[in-house]
Amino acid sequence: MHTAPLTCLFDFEHTNDKTRPYVMQEFAVNGVTNLVLTDTLISEIMKNPNFARKLRDDLNNTGTRFVDAHAPFGPNEDLNVPIPELRPIMLERLKLALRITADFGVDSIAVHVGNTPECFAAYSLDDLHRAIIQSLEELLPLAERLGVTIAIENIWFPTSTPEKLLDLIAHFRSEHLGVCFDSGHANLMALERHFEVSAPINGWKRFGPVPYDDKILEKLLPEITTCHLHDNDGQNDQHLLPGRGNIDWQHCMTLLKQAPRLKCYQSEVIPVRTNASIADVCRTFLAMV
Repeated sequence: MHTAPLTCLFDFEHTNDKTRPYVMQEFAVNGVTNLVLTDTLISEIMKNPNFARKLRDDLNNTGTRFVDAHAPFGPNEDLNVPIPELRPIMLERLKLALRITADFGVDSIAVHVGNTPECFAAYSLDDLHRAIIQSLEELLPLAERLGVTIAIENIWFPTSTPEKLLDLIAHFRSEHLGVCFDSGHANLMALERHFEVSAPINGWKRFGPVPYDDKILEKLLPEITTCHLHDNDGQNDQHLLPGRGNIDWQHCMTLLKQAPRLKCYQSEVIPVRTNASIADVCRTFLAMV
């Protein structure tokens, strides 16, 4: 069985300089001192470098620290950006995200390989996969120098199936490239639930039937370096507290505790959005891990 620390996400976009340390302190008094350096926080540091000093002060004053990170993401920020004129800015932003992550002493960052937006419709899935490889060819040397592991995440698009992610892992064979297993995303792809509309149906509509797969965790397990844990109803990516959806958490956690490369467990419950109290998040996840 593998022992790894628990870290928790908060949607800090709903805080300011006064409420942010209050939120951090709430996690600490409820038993969780490890937090996530979120995409929102990294983006804010990119806009205002002085914000990093404020964050360090908040961490020091509340006895908390960042243990995991998530890179900014979106159609123009993900690894598979295929449009040549958009790639340099995407790569520079991800390099900066890696440096910010390392500056906070964090050694793991989740990165989206990218989805299949309409603006990329002229490009094939092979084109997008090649773009991901080209991006990692440029980013991995920096990650290795910084001592940061890039964790590529399973989502519900053709670009991020277990087979696609494992192909990338095999291509590079780097200890600084791993997988971020997302329980909610895996649940969306686990089985056909006969919804008329769902996140996977929308994601695959240009590519044929959704290839539902209830063994995503088992396939990815040897390469998982971090995990995003949250629940949903199997239709949409809701980021709910475990128990509010239909994931089999006993099965999930039993397997994750055997993941040989796992660096941390992350609650990716989004508290403000889902009306989950910090106390409930901490209590639930401390019992799970």
